[in-house]
Amino acid sequence: MMKKNLLTVGFLSWALATGAQTVVFHVDPSGVVYVGKNALVYNGGGLQTKGNAVFENHGNVMINGNGSSDVFRTIDGSNVIKTELNGGGNFINKLNEPTAYASHNSTDPTNAPVYTYGQLFVTGVSQTNLTGIIDQEFRQVNHGAYQQIGLPFYGKSFSTLTAELGKSTPFNTTRYSHNEILTWNNRNVVFDNLSSLSLKAGDNFKPFTYYILGGTGLDVAGTTRTLKGRPVSDAVLAERAVKLEDSGDGINFGVGGNNTNAYNEKYNSYLQDNFSVTASQAWLGDFGKNYYQFGNPYLTNLDLSQIAMTESASTGDGNNLTNIYGVRLEVSGVQHTTNGGGGSSNFKSITYGSGVPAGDVEYQVVRPFGAFAIKLKDNTLKPNFDFSTLRRFKYHPRDGATSYTVTAAKGGAAASTVKQLGIIGLDTNGNEVERTYYLVADNTVSGASTQVKAQVGAFDGQKFGTYEEDAANGGYDNNNTSYWLYINEANENDFKGKNIKLVNYNPNIVGFKFEIRENAGLVDDSTHVLSQGEGFYYKKESESTVHPVLQNAVVNSVAGTQSGVEYNFYYGEPQITLGAGSVKKSSTIVVYNPEKDNYFVLIDSTWKTADIQVYDMSGKLVNTVSKVSSKERYELPLNAMKAGYVVHITSDKGEKVITKILR
Repeated sequence: MMKKNLLTVGFLSWALATGAQTVVFHVDPSGVVYVGKNALVYNGGGLQTKGNAVFENHGNVMINGNGSSDVFRTIDGSNVIKTELNGGGNFINKLNEPTAYASHNSTDPTNAPVYTYGQLFVTGVSQTNLTGIIDQEFRQVNHGAYQQIGLPFYGKSFSTLTAELGKSTPFNTTRYSHNEILTWNNRNVVFDNLSSLSLKAGDNFKPFTYYILGGTGLDVAGTTRTLKGRPVSDAVLAERAVKLEDSGDGINFGVGGNNTNAYNEKYNSYLQDNFSVTASQAWLGDFGKNYYQFGNPYLTNLDLSQIAMTESASTGDGNNLTNIYGVRLEVSGVQHTTNGGGGSSNFKSITYGSGVPAGDVEYQVVRPFGAFAIKLKDNTLKPNFDFSTLRRFKYHPRDGATSYTVTAAKGGAAASTVKQLGIIGLDTNGNEVERTYYLVADNTVSGASTQVKAQVGAFDGQKFGTYEEDAANGGYDNNNTSYWLYINEANENDFKGKNIKLVNYNPNIVGFKFEIRENAGLVDDSTHVLSQGEGFYYKKESESTVHPVLQNAVVNSVAGTQSGVEYNFYYGEPQITLGAGSVKKSSTIVVYNPEKDNYFVLIDSTWKTADIQVYDMSGKLVNTVSKVSSKERYELPLNAMKAGYVVHITSDKGEKVITKILR
């Protein structure tokens, strides 16, 4: 079979009028169209396959309808429109790296995506004329007792899912059987039953409905599955957009969540809200309210990176959730018992209150079949949240410097600055076990407060995280030790040089790896000093030495199998406390030598030796030397062409001096 990587189908297109319907591109029986992995195919009108014709898509296909007569359809040899039950095998969206389904693509557009798939973008075609059956290959991490999923089809028959997903125990409508299909009710904050499997997604539910599938006998990870259905049209506002309002409004969850819903289930048996727990404690304030769960309704990625940003009408995606707190994605470890209820033990979180996305920013792009939840700060009514304008072929997020289109690439960096440290716990083989985040900005908040911008509480299964900090002094906030944090925030000004407490309770974690981001973008390897001349630091509680955090640096054997090992993390150089609160000021200085037009270090005579690191103003480590004797006058090997440096000098006792040099 001959395959062609098509960059455009314009030169293969022709108009084909059938009654009152128009097809611009038609594939006859036995014909094959192959769209390569990196190709973009644009079709300015209707598209049709006939009989056993195959349109195999490994890349990106755009169907841009120009009028009410344009159609997308798959027909048999007698020109009869195929249905989900008798169709399929014609237009196929392929997984290119099917076993990489658990990997996630970088936010950096210069890094090649590791997991790609065929995507279909359809616009300007009515749902009535959008009858073509898509074969969508599918693979996903197994979530546990219930699989969280979006169904990107209109009129999808639930009864077909058992066979398509290879489920060994058929789906049914019996609640608590772990074989049922449930839909999330945003208004009533509860999962609802399907009354019958003969129902169809789209006919009875909005395309962006959040589904959970009973996980007994369900394996969506081990084998590539194929789901079939009609694409969702963007022609009707109600099918592509929703008002985010009244979630949980007027519902009394009861003390500790002990009131019951319409199914006689206690709210505390299933309702999780890690966004509110740190601000108001569980079941108080807005806990569990203003919380909306959705599935991706389209056969393209959704880009959530700019949903909280103000963009112009001509360049933006039209969404501006100024009252958004965060997004929860990629749940896993879902457990459930009939009597005890359940929930997820792990998830990813992104917050927006600091002004730019923070936290698990590599998950801002939601794949087809992906599901996510939006947490708002209040019930302030906003314009429609439009899913159709979030569609994106790219595998990395768009930023505000790049105008929206479905094919838009990433633009320049944003003007604001949020500094984020990811602390990744590693096992003995160097593999990630768990992670936690610490971020600072000029508008984030130190300590326990209802005004926090980006903080997220730890999930149920987390054994590696940080505690709420004492805003005035650093360290533990002894009044707020009932929770700990997945994402911790503090203010870069009033908390500079103070410590947050990280504790590891996971015996499998024996090392750290550091991931530093500024405005959601990764900084270069070995970077320590960030744009405002400061960086992150860490110190083990039992030691006196404070270490600079470097991008992608790995620290081995930090915890072993000990439980409760504590670390201190800082933004900005901490003061070294000696004895009972006394602070010793070192006489170590950096001196300019005009004869050599260079600088040298004079080391405090009370020190035995010193370690010296030199960073350029981009934060890259450019020179390091160990155990320089205090009797020496150490000349710094600086490049006269460089504009400035930051010099870190650490004594054998752990005392530190940091000096900036501007040439």
